[in-house]
Amino acid sequence: MTPSSTPPNAESSLRAPTIEDPSVYLDDPNRKLLEIDTETRQGPALFRWLTLGMEYLIGAILVALIVAVSSNVVGRSLFNHSLPWVDELARMLFIWLVFIGAAAAFARYEHIAVDALVRRLPLRFAHMLYCLQHLIIAGLMLVMVFGGYQVLARSSGRSAIMGVPLSLVSLSLVLCVIFIAAVSLWRVWMSVRVIVQPHGQSAESQGE
Repeated sequence: MTPSSTPPNAESSLRAPTIEDPSVYLDDPNRKLLEIDTETRQGPALFRWLTLGMEYLIGAILVALIVAVSSNVVGRSLFNHSLPWVDELARMLFIWLVFIGAAAAFARYEHIAVDALVRRLPLRFAHMLYCLQHLIIAGLMLVMVFGGYQVLARSSGRSAIMGVPLSLVSLSLVLCVIFIAAVSLWRVWMSVRVIVQPHGQSAESQGE
């Protein structure tokens, strides 16, 4: 049988199956108002610029980590010599990478979460849970700010090789939790507005 004589039903059965957009399972329309998005200008301008700045900082730290660690690998392999301060620098950069990355991921709602229940709730009840969730997060972050401040106050030493103040390393934790607490309080306010006027907020989100 020639290709031109293939029945239409056979041709349709040979077509590749349609792949569903994975964003259907990743995006939750109920929480759209709570996301920080620099492309669509979703969220306060200050949070958007801070998130974008953190993402650029993450990229710079990642490049510095790769260069530093690779230089020592090449030095040990080819020249049987390594720089003693590289390992210390890599540890400090990794600590900053973890905390700044955690803050940026929180702003974009990219932390792992079990949202099977909240996706099935109506808009108002979903934001009741979001409000409770972010009140708890804000409370925990404020406790960590207090603890981080104490760590900063007591970090008077310096690193063994590079002589970097240890308080500079602890500063990443304080900045991270302050940002997360601020975003959490903003999300609490947005959720309260949705709870009070669910139809008005949903109409605004569709208009955006």
